[in-house]
Amino acid sequence: EDGELAFTMVWQSFDTPFKMWADEKRRKKYETFFGPGVGAEVVKINAEQRMVGIRLTTGGPLSEEYLASKAEAASEPKKETASA
Repeated sequence: EDGELAFTMVWQSFDTPFKMWADEKRRKKYETFFGPGVGAEVVKINAEQRMVGIRLTTGGPLSEEYLASKAEAASEPKKETASA
């Protein structure tokens, strides 16, 4: 987005729950570990197969507003679209 680059690393994580991966302190550590100037977002790739990803983006750490909007969008029910 906006000329930034993104890279997602994906793991199958049988022993570590998604909540632990997505913990805010851990997410911030991902930004500093892979930084400087990197944002980190934890994404659930496939819950059934226990797949989790860390999406890294250029452009600096992610804002709390951005993360809140992504969480809100993920919690909204998906609208089905009719195909013509």
